[in-house]
Amino acid sequence: MGKLTIMDHPLIKHKIGIIRDENTGTKEFREMISEIAMLETYESTRDLELEDREIETPVAPTTVQRLAGKKLAIVPILRAGLGMVSGMQALIPSAKIGHIGMYRDPETMQPVEYYCKLPADIEERNVFVVDPMLATGGSACDAIDQLKNHGCKNIRFLCIIAAPEGLKTLQERHPDVDITVGALDERLNEHAYIVPGLGDAGDRIFGTK
Repeated sequence: MGKLTIMDHPLIKHKIGIIRDENTGTKEFREMISEIAMLETYESTRDLELEDREIETPVAPTTVQRLAGKKLAIVPILRAGLGMVSGMQALIPSAKIGHIGMYRDPETMQPVEYYCKLPADIEERNVFVVDPMLATGGSACDAIDQLKNHGCKNIRFLCIIAAPEGLKTLQERHPDVDITVGALDERLNEHAYIVPGLGDAGDRIFGTK
C-alpha cells in the first residue's frame, strides 16, 4: 500500500482555513493554493534519493548532497490543478510539466477526459499528479490510469482537500500510489461536493463565478 500523509502542520491548517472562507477573494485564494502546494511538496519529497558531490566552497573543499535518481514531473489535472503548479515549481524548478484535462459530467458525476499532453520521457520520471480537491476520486484515478498507460511507475498524488469516499476509491484502485492530503473532510453531499470543503476550486482560483 502506498504511503498516506495527512498534513498536520499549523501553517497548512491556517492557510486552509483562509481558503475555506467564502469571503476570501480570488487573488488571496490563488496565493494560498500555491503556498499550500509548496508546503505539501516539501513533505512529499522527503524520501527523494540524494548523492554525494565534491565541491569547493570559498574556504575549502567539501562533500555536499544533491538530488539523485529519476527526474521529476508535475502533472496537474485541469483546470484547478494549475493553481498548485507555481508553488511546486518554486521548490523543484527543473521539473517538467504535463497536463491532463478532465471535467465532471453533471449528470453522471463521472470524469470525462478532453486533453492529455505529457513530457516525452514521462515514463522515466517521478510524477506528481496534483488537484486541489479529491471528491469522488474519479478524475484522480483516471489521470493515474492514463499515466500508467504511458509507462509511469513512480506516481504520487497531492491534493489540498479530500473526502473519505474519494480517498478510499483512490487507494483501492491505485494502492501503489503515495498520497499527500492537506485536510481530510467529513463527506460528499448529494451533488458530490466535499463537505465542508471550499466550493469549486477552479472557479475560485480563476474567478469564473
